[in-house]
Amino acid sequence: MAVNRKKLILDAAAKSFSQFGYKATTMEQVAKIANVGKGTIYTFFTNKEELFGEIVQNLIFEMKQEAEESIDVNLSFYENVHRALYRLLKYRLEHQFTIKLLQEEKEIGTPAVLEMVSKVEAEIVSYIKEKVEIAIEKGEIRKCDPELTAFMMLKIYIALIFDWEKRHKPLNKKEIAELFQLYLFKGLSKF
Repeated sequence: MAVNRKKLILDAAAKSFSQFGYKATTMEQVAKIANVGKGTIYTFFTNKEELFGEIVQNLIFEMKQEAEESIDVNLSFYENVHRALYRLLKYRLEHQFTIKLLQEEKEIGTPAVLEMVSKVEAEIVSYIKEKVEIAIEKGEIRKCDPELTAFMMLKIYIALIFDWEKRHKPLNKKEIAELFQLYLFKGLSKF
């Protein structure tokens, strides 16, 4: 059976980035973990940035799959947005690769990592934007700026899931859904 060297290298690089972070990972480490010569890596990737980029693209693809699996056509737009966002952010935090890189982003501010985090966020916003546009077309929600709405949805979710628990007891999934519904969909007005 032939060994898929590219996949072997990608897996090794993801492992190295997960353990050491982007900045501390070297092509030598990746070669050692993959048990290939350093030159073999360069037959597939021109540099560490390109290797990192492909891993991030794979991550984005997997995150979108996770979100799609959470959607139920029998549920409302509101419920599906909640399910998809919750799954996306949970996925991000369950994978060592993203945990390490988010940590590196905050502590070191490595430019390539900042770019990766920004790219992942842009992809999530783009994904939600598509769902908002569909909901507008179906008449499930009123006409609005789909990109701005998607951005706000993501930021509210991040605030409720991550930022709140820095100083408070974490909210459960039901509480997050209710707050998301209140602040974004119903508003605070009594009328």
